[in-house]
Amino acid sequence: MSKETVSLEFYIPEFKKALLNYDLLEEQRRFTALPEDALAKCKEDPERHPVVILYDNQPAGFFVLHGRSGVKDYSDNQNAMLLRAYSINLSFQGKGIASKSILLLKNFVKEHFPQVDEIILTVNHSNILAQNVYKKGGFVDQGRRAMGREGEMYIYHLFLNEVQD
Repeated sequence: MSKETVSLEFYIPEFKKALLNYDLLEEQRRFTALPEDALAKCKEDPERHPVVILYDNQPAGFFVLHGRSGVKDYSDNQNAMLLRAYSINLSFQGKGIASKSILLLKNFVKEHFPQVDEIILTVNHSNILAQNVYKKGGFVDQGRRAMGREGEMYIYHLFLNEVQD
């Protein structure tokens, strides 16, 4: 039995078909953008970098790394990036892909954005599942809050230069 692999790659047009065929539960759609909508915003904003989560080389998830203009509302750190529009396609959920992809995030960002020393994300206070995935991946809640379209959001931080134990 082969061990399935999870990897991160920048979006390329070959992934488009799979990402247009993307499904989330209604509850999940409240908290995140579908890849198709997020990709449209990426085309308009050069600071948005779409990333595909691959599971055995198949697009299984998606997120956007957003530069300074995305992070400025949540942090004064000039070297931070915002993780946004994060999701795993419904047909791939429950396989541990989210947890593995978050663990890969630190090295991916260090490799492609060497100036970045922090990743920030916002997560809705009622999105407990996502909070657990992010915390397991090393994100920390430093007590900062923001308001989003679905109510209060926690602001989580992942520091890239801290030594991992």
